[in-house]
Amino acid sequence: MHGYSKTGIIGGGNLYDTKILKEAKEEMTLTPYGRVHYYLVGNQPLIIRHGIQRKVPPHRINHKANIFAMEKLAVRYIFSFNSVGSLKKVIKPGDFLIVDDYINFNPVTFYDDVIKHISPEISPELIDVLSKILKKLNLKFHQKGIYFQTSGPRLETKAEINLIKNFADIVGMTMASEATLAKEMDLEYASLCSVDNYANGISENTLLAEDIMKNQSKMTKNIEKIIKEIAEIKI
Repeated sequence: MHGYSKTGIIGGGNLYDTKILKEAKEEMTLTPYGRVHYYLVGNQPLIIRHGIQRKVPPHRINHKANIFAMEKLAVRYIFSFNSVGSLKKVIKPGDFLIVDDYINFNPVTFYDDVIKHISPEISPELIDVLSKILKKLNLKFHQKGIYFQTSGPRLETKAEINLIKNFADIVGMTMASEATLAKEMDLEYASLCSVDNYANGISENTLLAEDIMKNQSKMTKNIEKIIKEIAEIKI
């Protein structure tokens, strides 16, 4: 398949306007769920989940097409980068967190017309890879945490956060869907989350969307370093 790497990357808002994308080749592939535009970073496919123009809101992301495209491009190991809100005071904006489990009560599936059960799992092997990279780069991170997925596109209410903070460590709108679909395709998947804000009500400060965007930008340089390390690994 065109010499593609066995590793692929899915990223979000942190990757726009990065040097990596400016130097990468843009390509497109067709899937049964729609076309997918992606970048080639060396020989490693990189999909921007919100679209090339950053116009796709979280609840409209075509996760099925993105994961199917990775499998079609001969990817076996997916490293995902996700922006999240913290549900715990000790997990601070500016930190990284490696997800080891997740909660999603509205999952997507490839199996709409057949009965097939899977046991969702974040790849222990890829968790270990991410941990080693972050230690090598001397970046502050949390070794594990539970991700709670909400539907979006709005942020969560304070009452919702007050409920889910008892069961999870971070909250986002995308990762769990990717993880479940990857597992259905027998692909290894792991997520590194950048904590860009405290979730609504965790901090005394008012949560503003523009502040989240600013914090995402601050994490970009470190994410670029991590992606370069991923490109060098041999799995």
